[in-house]
Amino acid sequence: MAVFTPLSDAQVAAFLEDFDVGTLVALQGVAGGTENSTFFVTTDRRELVLTLFEQGEHEELPFFVELLDYLDEHRLPVPGTIHDRNGVALHSLAGKPALLFPRLPGRHPEAPNLTQCRILGDTLGRLHAVSQHFPGHRPNPRDLHWLKALHHKVLAYLSPDDQSMMKNEVDEYEIAFSDQPELPQGALHGDLFRDNTLFEGDRLGGIIDFYNGCTGDLLFDVAIVINDWATGDDGRLDMERHDAILEAYLTRRPLTDAERTLWPIMLRMTALRYWLSRLLVVYVDPPAHDLTPHDPERFRTILRARLDHGTLPIPRPDSKVSS
Repeated sequence: MAVFTPLSDAQVAAFLEDFDVGTLVALQGVAGGTENSTFFVTTDRRELVLTLFEQGEHEELPFFVELLDYLDEHRLPVPGTIHDRNGVALHSLAGKPALLFPRLPGRHPEAPNLTQCRILGDTLGRLHAVSQHFPGHRPNPRDLHWLKALHHKVLAYLSPDDQSMMKNEVDEYEIAFSDQPELPQGALHGDLFRDNTLFEGDRLGGIIDFYNGCTGDLLFDVAIVINDWATGDDGRLDMERHDAILEAYLTRRPLTDAERTLWPIMLRMTALRYWLSRLLVVYVDPPAHDLTPHDPERFRTILRARLDHGTLPIPRPDSKVSS
């Protein structure tokens, strides 16, 4: 159970008094998650999610509130924060920062079908079209600068071949990105895996968990999605899912020539981003709580497949841009 700070019914009932959401009926801790304590809250009027922030930079929480509210105002399927009667969203509960959200419908798609892939691609394209105008700013904490600074910390735990692969990749990224103009920028989800979406059948109930949200290269977000949503167990890309996501995305936001040029590198770089972050958790900086870390091998396999087999052609439906 990923509830690191237990809460009583009385604590939550008192907390809800500041909000116009009804009175507490039931409280349930949510299993899963690696950083925060999450609870399902049922009142006599609605279903809610309560999150206590256990780790991270708490001064960055206003960025997440502003981003979620901005996307919610633009009718994206995200859980806009619930504000109290005085218009304040960010509170404290049990000595931890706390946010209250509406509970969105659906379940995580373990094996997304092509319709779900198309819907996800379309929604991400809409999100990026809107997020380019978001006024907030938070640098991407897992970009190339981070890779350069931290990959040395895990080299001693790798085989000689993997050491060479990781070092060579970081060098290649630095050269590739220095030779191109700045890519289109905007607010990113930063971690849009399947388990950060909710579907009811083929209807997208919502995109959740924006706590890796930041501003940076929009292409970074797209590559994360393809590496998770359109990749098989062997690390190779699935053409049908790959094309379903990208065709839908590109009708909302066409890629620039520079983005198309850097696409293979971005797929590799985001694979290395997760390989490295998981290695760091296993060997260098284990979580504060007793949780099983994600397996780094998954993203080593993906990176190796991108190097050995390359990438698939990017569809070109750019002439069909939606309004």
